[in-house]
Parts: sequence; structure tokens; C-alpha cells
Amino acid sequence: MKAILYAKGNKRTIDNLNELRKNALHDNAPRVAQRIHGVMLSIEKYSVGDIATVLHQHRSTVHSWIILWNQHGINALFEGHRSGRPAQLTETDQEKLYDIIESGPVAYGLNTGVWTSPIISHVIYEEFNVKYHPGHVRKMIKNLGFSVQRPTTQLIRADKKAQNRWIRYTYPNFKKKQKMKML
Repeated sequence: MKAILYAKGNKRTIDNLNELRKNALHDNAPRVAQRIHGVMLSIEKYSVGDIATVLHQHRSTVHSWIILWNQHGINALFEGHRSGRPAQLTETDQEKLYDIIESGPVAYGLNTGVWTSPIISHVIYEEFNVKYHPGHVRKMIKNLGFSVQRPTTQLIRADKKAQNRWIRYTYPNFKKKQKMKML
């Protein structure tokens, strides 16, 4: 039969962890606060199953929190950096891309005056032989310091009086008429 696993600590440890938990909640880190709470309950000799039920986590998750606490202490409960997939463009490539975007699409040799994410995706493929989805390109250009421009639709030869007349008199007639109520 396996021995029951509890986190190592005492009353003073719980007091210190409680303070850290409050700081984590104040710093908007609820996942860290939840891990700390789980360790505190384990120090108070609650079982892994009871802690999992109270915190709405899987038993194996709570078990791993306790093991990490016992091996590495408080640093094991903090959020680690999620690296994700490594960047395919180096910093020098990103600087070159920044210069290309900054100079504009006409200077690059395109017939359009506006950068779009599919166009930039194509430029990245031509220049660096790296394929990026246009959705990811939007994130990249934001990280480079550029903002997304949304075009506005406006009639060039619009007559303001005619527009106002249409909005006030013609458009309401298109709306559904309310049925008259019988008295």
C-alpha cells in the first residue's frame, strides 16, 4: 500500500504561503494562487483527492503540485515562461522585415498602396523562405510596432442633402410597419 503524500511544512510555512497567495491574487495570477492553496491544504493534511475536489482539479495535477513543492519549494509553483514554437525569423530577419514594411508596398515593387497580411505573408516567403499564416502575420507586425489599419467606406461623390433625405424619408418606409391594434 502506498504512503499518503503530503506537502512538507508547518504553521509558519502556511502563514508565509497565505501571504504569497494573497499577493498572487492581487497580481492577477489565479493559477499560482490555486497551486499555493493546494499546497497549504496538503500541509494541513488534507488528502490529494479532497484537495482536487475542493479546487476542481484532477488528482494527478494536485499530486504533481505537491511533488514539485517538496522537491523545489515555492519557485516550482510560479508560472513558468511558455516558450511555444521557436521563431523562424531571426532578429536580423525581423529588422529587415521591419524595414520592408516601413518603406511601403510600392517601394517593394507592388502595385498596391496598402499592406495586407496575405501580402506580407507572401513577402516573408519570398524574402526568407518561411511560410506564415496571415493570422500569425498580424501578430508579428503588431510585435514589430505596426498597427492594423481598417479602411472606412465612404462615397466620394456623395450628396449630403440627398443622403439625409434618404435616411429621414425613404429608409423608414423600408422598415416593417407595425400592425394596427384593434381597440
